[in-house]
Amino acid sequence: MKPLVLCLGNDILGDDGIGILAAEKLTGLIDDRADVVATALHGAALLDLLVGYKQVIIIDAIKLTGFPVGSVIELNLDELRTVGSPSPHFTGLPELISLAEQMQLDFPEEIKIFAVEVDDPYTVGKQMNPAVVGSLRKLIPCVTAYIDWWQKRTGYA
Repeated sequence: MKPLVLCLGNDILGDDGIGILAAEKLTGLIDDRADVVATALHGAALLDLLVGYKQVIIIDAIKLTGFPVGSVIELNLDELRTVGSPSPHFTGLPELISLAEQMQLDFPEEIKIFAVEVDDPYTVGKQMNPAVVGSLRKLIPCVTAYIDWWQKRTGYA
């Protein structure tokens, strides 16, 4: 089975659209080797997209301190903190994994996260920061290299 490249974001929220833009660039480039899905969904709604895959790359915007805008940050699951939210609509990846385990769902065994440091992922209608758009020059090769590595390692066709 092909891996999934799940590109998260909302293209009307300025820099938050980087995942959607990445999906546009990856479609046609790797869709013979991976399923590319762009979505504005979040929280528990992502379960439907993730179930059934063994490997997934998640691309999303992130706003941290200490990284220049446009930085591509490779995250591991153990670096993610849980989300203390009263609603399943705002669950994070650690909560999704726990939920999938409790429900005995066929959840991805390998998860790689690429986040792009953004300036403003909140303002409706704002243009994407040029440094965020420029991050695609680094992000796309990282994703394609990971897909190639998984393909060689696992032998999926």
